Amino acid sequence: MSFASEPGRDDGNLPPVNVVIPDDARELDRDVLAYRREQRAERRRRRLRRVLRPFRLATLGGHAAIVPAIAICLAISLVGGVLLSVATMSPASAPTTAQATASPATSPAALAELPSGSVQLAGHSVLARSLVTSAIALIPVNCGCGAQLGRLAGQAAAARVALYFAGAGQAIGQLPGLVARYGDGAAVTVADNDGVLTTAYRPQGLTVLLVFADARAEVIRAPGASFQLTAAMRTLASQAPLK
Repeated sequence: MSFASEPGRDDGNLPPVNVVIPDDARELDRDVLAYRREQRAERRRRRLRRVLRPFRLATLGGHAAIVPAIAICLAISLVGGVLLSVATMSPASAPTTAQATASPATSPAALAELPSGSVQLAGHSVLARSLVTSAIALIPVNCGCGAQLGRLAGQAAAARVALYFAGAGQAIGQLPGLVARYGDGAAVTVADNDGVLTTAYRPQGLTVLLVFADARAEVIRAPGASFQLTAAMRTLASQAPLK
């Protein structure tokens, strides 16, 4: 039976469809753009499925195969970060060993052996090399270093180490006054009549000798106003023979 004669029917017995044909084809541009966007999205999904297809196969571990891939990516990122940090490290930020290096003034190579010869100690002639485990202040004439001498005497008394104020030539006559004023009751005068110490060290200003038990001395020239030698002199005191 044909229903073509009925309203809204055709010969195929299809339901009625309301088809509107626009007068201007440009009105379909929006629909065409939407259709193309859907096509592009579908192509992207197909490409993604092709990339992930090996990880979805049961023979390759399925979804669990993603974990090694993530671990590999993280390892590559870490290695790249380390290489970048090493390449961009400036010399100022590089580690330095300056703090671990001993000061030239305190290293064994800087120690100088006391010269041979005699000096006058409390009116008696003694070998200069016998003034061990002590601090010797070589004082030139008109030194003007009273403040440093007073500081040195205080530190020597704190460390319980022997302290000598030594001088040669015209400085010998100035030693008793310097000992009385700045010696802190511990300094003793040493007259270098033969210039043994003065010739060996040629002090231009106050020069301090820290003499170890082996008669080698650390030479400290022109110490500043805030010098600190207490710890070094305690090392000398620890080497002194027991009385």
